[in-house]
Amino acid sequence: MAEEGLDKATKKYLQKLQKQEAKLQNKILKKDSLLAKQFFTGVEEKYEALKNTPKHISKYSHVYSSRLDSLTTSIKFLNGENGITDKATNTLSKYSDLQAKLDQTETIKKFLAERKKLLKENLEKLGMVKELKGFSKQAYYYAQQVRELKAVWEDPSTLEKKLLEWVAKSEKFREFFRENSQLGSLFALPGGSSGASTASLQGLQTRASVQQAITARFGSGPQVGQQLQQNMQAAQAQLSELKNKLAGLQTGSIGNSSSDIDMPDGFKPNNQKTKTFLQRLEYGANIQSQKASSYFPVTSDIGLSLGYKLNDKSSLGVGASYKLGWGRGWNHIRLSHEGVGVRSYLDYQLKGSLYISGGYEQNYRTAFASFQQLKDLSAWQSSGLIGLSKKYKVSKKVKGDMKILWDFLSYQQIPKTQTILFRIGYNIK
Repeated sequence: MAEEGLDKATKKYLQKLQKQEAKLQNKILKKDSLLAKQFFTGVEEKYEALKNTPKHISKYSHVYSSRLDSLTTSIKFLNGENGITDKATNTLSKYSDLQAKLDQTETIKKFLAERKKLLKENLEKLGMVKELKGFSKQAYYYAQQVRELKAVWEDPSTLEKKLLEWVAKSEKFREFFRENSQLGSLFALPGGSSGASTASLQGLQTRASVQQAITARFGSGPQVGQQLQQNMQAAQAQLSELKNKLAGLQTGSIGNSSSDIDMPDGFKPNNQKTKTFLQRLEYGANIQSQKASSYFPVTSDIGLSLGYKLNDKSSLGVGASYKLGWGRGWNHIRLSHEGVGVRSYLDYQLKGSLYISGGYEQNYRTAFASFQQLKDLSAWQSSGLIGLSKKYKVSKKVKGDMKILWDFLSYQQIPKTQTILFRIGYNIK
């Protein structure tokens, strides 16, 4: 699934970026045709090439995934213990394909960062730097979606946790991991074979022998010492850069240059754009009760809704409700069908957990015995609602919702319906 998600996101955003490039080309063409030709010759072919996974990549250029490394090494170890099976071979092949997709996203991000830098430098000369905004947004959203997909992939399932816990108890596996994992192939992990480390130290020159060789070749004057000091500072700067890359490896972010694609100036990203359609859906349920009146018995409106997140602050949706009648008191309980309704709504975040809510509803408020009666459209009444809602967290995926709404169309209804509505509900993501 992770591989399919990466592949889908890559094709989607490369297509969007190609369209942005075409728009830029047309605009630059009007100002400087020679420059436009220079900028965009061969770009189409480059984008097509990026859609294909890279064939050969150095192990030092791989995007590192701790989960992928652990699972791949575990399966290789178990195969070594029990013999290769077709199922294990297929699993390893899928993991290899996923690694290739991760590496492909890294190649694309590097290309986009370089492309953005080149376009920005030249568009500034033409006074057209604002035209780069669309390209920058799509490049940022691509990097963001890759980060999110990788984060989801890195979250292991319960079964995988048990597998890794089980094999990690084996000393043979720990030794196998140090020697055969992607991480172990890059660095000598603690507890690894000391033979390689000892062999790597043999033949290294001592400080005294290095000093003697420098003096014999360059002399021992103050200028030589100053030059050596400058070279040493440059070497230390390069070592610091390498240390930063190593730190990235320890946090599982090696080969993950998402920071190269910066957020455009003044741009507030819509985090919903990097989510799939299903991930942006919200499922809701609410209930509203009304005491008995001269016309109506005690009722409860039970509503279900389906919402769609437009952006981080607003969502809209549709729903349906059913009005259940309870009778006129504890001594006269009688269940009945007292009405149904269809509704739409829009929520917009004002501040924190406080939202402004609005909606339009059509309600059938007459008791009915069969659904055939609902076809009488003249019996349906309109409600226009506006008010405030307070959202609060119930659990990781469930949010509570309390709404107080004013029905400004209630004054037109005969008999007059409830003006102020109070609803309690829950949303599931």
